[in-house]
Amino acid sequence: MSEVTRLLDAVERGESQAAEELLPLVYGELRRLAAVRMAAEKPGQTLQATALVHEAWLRLAGNDHQQWRGRTHFFRAAAEAMRRILIDRARSKAAAKRGDAVPLEELHESRLVMRAPESEALAVNEALDELSDTDPVAAQVVKLRYFAGMTVPEIAQVLGVSERTVHRNWAYARSWLKGAIRDGETV
Repeated sequence: MSEVTRLLDAVERGESQAAEELLPLVYGELRRLAAVRMAAEKPGQTLQATALVHEAWLRLAGNDHQQWRGRTHFFRAAAEAMRRILIDRARSKAAAKRGDAVPLEELHESRLVMRAPESEALAVNEALDELSDTDPVAAQVVKLRYFAGMTVPEIAQVLGVSERTVHRNWAYARSWLKGAIRDGETV
């Protein structure tokens, strides 16, 4: 049992000290995943990957009802948290562009900006929800690749499948999502 898995089990049992020990062990990996994702952002952004990691950690650590089934489950949940943060940010920006009465506020480091247009990210997210119903593994590959910025070998390790399976699911999911998004735009 890895140290991360042991600490996740201890956190689940309610040992508060374990959460303090867990963060330093997973922070580097979370920071690397966020840095990969943020490296794809438009030049000139003031946002740093650190803000994404901190927000994801707050969401993960703040969920008292979460039960971790090991290291793999934890990093899947972290990728999902990063995806949700980026989607929430895209929705917020899309609402502001529509002229919703949003009060002006100071831009904080924790506010995220995606490189892809907000409409694209929202369309991918909606189509991804549909794909999850028919092919949850392909949907998970998209979440880890598109939203968390993981590489194919990393995804294979997290999902416990071969790299070839990840490539196959990635190709299928991209094709499926393109069709779903295209069909959604004609409606």
